[in-house]
Amino acid sequence: MKQSLALLTVAITTALYAQTTNDKPILGFTSANAAKEHALEAQFDAKMNRDDLRTWLQRLSARPHHLGSDYDRQNAEFIASLFRSWGYDTAIEEFQVLFPTPRKRLVELIGPEHFTAKLFEPPISEDATSGQTSEQLPVYNAYSIDGDVTGDLVYVNYGIPADYEELERRGVDVKGKIVIARYGGSWRGIKPKVAAATTRAMSIRRARIATRTAHNADRCWTCRSIPASR
Repeated sequence: MKQSLALLTVAITTALYAQTTNDKPILGFTSANAAKEHALEAQFDAKMNRDDLRTWLQRLSARPHHLGSDYDRQNAEFIASLFRSWGYDTAIEEFQVLFPTPRKRLVELIGPEHFTAKLFEPPISEDATSGQTSEQLPVYNAYSIDGDVTGDLVYVNYGIPADYEELERRGVDVKGKIVIARYGGSWRGIKPKVAAATTRAMSIRRARIATRTAHNADRCWTCRSIPASR
């Protein structure tokens, strides 16, 4: 008896949930059309397969596929083939766009001791794609301007406005300095934007850096970035 009541309760709950979903209004739809839309969306959701999503994502990210690369073209053709297989009239269009790539990149510590940054991340065994160095773009900020900047180096923690405010409270002047910021704390694109507005010079972004707060005004860096084309 208890088992029968439990099954009945589940059945009623499921039916009520389905009814509630179908009766939920949609802005711009009549009640009848909203029910049809809910039914169509449920049909669409039922055909989604997480294994497909995993397989497609692995296929698309298997090799470097930046703008204009051969694998970028292969990805476009692969996606088009999927749409065609689903019955869509699909075509690939080509556009000529501005995309700067560097001819020369140099980051050096010139005092008190000399150090030249490798600007290269070695492959790691945990990431099979990290060794595809011949196909990868070099490490650079794609839309930075040409330049040759030399100045004192200041560590600015995450490089967000609050960090510059804290440095100012501590009497650290970043005007005309090169700043180095660690990853995290904000979207990475904010860091060079805030640095440019604050220092009028240049920023360096680093993925892993010690968390201690310090500024190295006695160290001087020079940085050069010369994009090949725009």
